Amino acid sequence: MGNDRGQMTECLFCRIVSGDIPSSKVAESDRAYAFYDISPAAPVHVLVVPKVHVESADTVSESDEGVVDELVRLAQHVADLEGVRESGYRLVLNVGADAQNSVPHLHLHVLGGRRLEWPAG
Repeated sequence: MGNDRGQMTECLFCRIVSGDIPSSKVAESDRAYAFYDISPAAPVHVLVVPKVHVESADTVSESDEGVVDELVRLAQHVADLEGVRESGYRLVLNVGADAQNSVPHLHLHVLGGRRLEWPAG
């Protein structure tokens, strides 16, 4: 299911987008919101989420057209704001339990600010 659901009251990221739960905003666009991760894995660790509830990258459908593009464009802006666009940054989409996706709301991690190891582990 895609953006036809709007926001879900029990979803952590929907509650952050709506302002019910405070966050440290980095940037936003019409369809996406970026905020600092509360448990950063790198000096720059920002989450970029759609403002409507989409469960994961695995559930993106035709009705969600443009949502992933919007996340990537906002991530580019975040990389500029955080000063890592030139040095490099990583974009990560986790899907499912084995990928340690702990919040069932599509989100893109923007990681940077140091040399990142590969494979990620």
